[in-house]
Amino acid sequence: MSDHPKAAMLVIGDEILSGRTRDSNMYFLANALTEHGLPLSEVRVVSDDHAAIVAAVNALRVAHDQVFTSGGIGPTHDDITADAIASAFGVAITHRADAMALLQAHYERAQLPFNEARQRMARIPDGALLIDNPISTAPGFSLGNVHVMAGVPKIFEAMVASVLPRLVGGPALLSQTLRLMRGEGEIAADFGALAAEYPALSMGSYPFTLNGAYGTNLVIRGTDEAMLTQAMARLTRLFAE
Repeated sequence: MSDHPKAAMLVIGDEILSGRTRDSNMYFLANALTEHGLPLSEVRVVSDDHAAIVAAVNALRVAHDQVFTSGGIGPTHDDITADAIASAFGVAITHRADAMALLQAHYERAQLPFNEARQRMARIPDGALLIDNPISTAPGFSLGNVHVMAGVPKIFEAMVASVLPRLVGGPALLSQTLRLMRGEGEIAADFGALAAEYPALSMGSYPFTLNGAYGTNLVIRGTDEAMLTQAMARLTRLFAE
């Protein structure tokens, strides 16, 4: 699976690190990217700190084909993601005319003032492509291989749906699972030997407890459905004996 493009996520916000807000965007993005053939290989969480965001963005965009950020593009003083992205790319940031027009029309329809705070959401780094936001209009944006989106889950999910069709993914990543009521220590040697026979597949074990008993979910992932099915048949026979 090494021929797949690689994706990373940067979650931004003091509220995530403090435990005040539980992040659900990573779970959603991981599933969406797996289906798109663009598996998520790294996730970082940083505070609302300009330097920390810049450093993380620059590290991730070099190491991965695509980077997705969530959080910090709202109307308040602590929404600094757009400025940090501009700094990371070394470009200016201004109130973009197209973003201003979208937001002005939205607030006019809502009969709400398009005040200075709301206008902050139209500040877009030079050269960026807007990401559509069908929920609340305020756009995200893509600059290079970095896609900057809101932290509010419903808006984040809508923005992901807007971005993915224009990104090149690899073959869909398929998976099959065998659930065993055995501990990992009991199955590790045989499972590891099978994994070594199929280097093109990814095999992982995920333990659980049920009514005080230990169990393990054995998961095989890959893009070759025939190979995946063959390996799962081997795995099932191995532990049925």
